[in-house]
Amino acid sequence: MRNRDSTTIRISRSTLRMLERERQKMGVKSLDMVIRELVVRKRKGVLEEVFGIDRGRVKPFTEEDRGEDRG
Repeated sequence: MRNRDSTTIRISRSTLRMLERERQKMGVKSLDMVIRELVVRKRKGVLEEVFGIDRGRVKPFTEEDRGEDRG
């Protein structure tokens, strides 16, 4: 993926090998796509960790939960 918006980053050879292995596992064409996918997965994991704390313990609200007199 070469375009005007691309840049160069310096990484170690061992990191490059790790990224290449992930690229093959993911079946994507570029290291850019690998890095993007890893960032998306990380963000998703953080959000699930923060907003999923009570998952399975909290029940949906019902009309009886409103706590107000509608009559």
